[in-house]
Amino acid sequence: VSVSPAAARTRSSLPATSAAMPLANAVEGHATTYEIITEGSGPGIAKGQTATVHARGEIPGQGKFWDTKDPGQKPFTYQAGVGGVITGWDQGCLGMQLGETRKLVIPGAEGYKAAGFPAWGIPPNAFLEFTLECLDIKQ
Repeated sequence: VSVSPAAARTRSSLPATSAAMPLANAVEGHATTYEIITEGSGPGIAKGQTATVHARGEIPGQGKFWDTKDPGQKPFTYQAGVGGVITGWDQGCLGMQLGETRKLVIPGAEGYKAAGFPAWGIPPNAFLEFTLECLDIKQ
């Protein structure tokens, strides 16, 4: 398995037991990594398209902070590749196909950065893990 230089640097800064170890595939030009859990089909999500996904967000070692499958929640819809969501998610979902489930490992610099996201209990510079299922892609 080959790992991008950015992912290799990220790996070396983590404890060996960290749950946020980079995954097999690097997002080009970024430190975010991903793994395809379930293959999808058809064209992948492209910049500017509207994507709807089920999403589960976790902080390694601390647990879940968000899940669209929880009672009262609904799938999340966003415009891909234009900066409307955190960088690791925005870039890590490009190319995802309908029906695909993908896991992302996002370093703090491509997540909520130094500010964190206190409302969800996300500390500054936290590594994040998202498991995403692509439900719909629209132009």
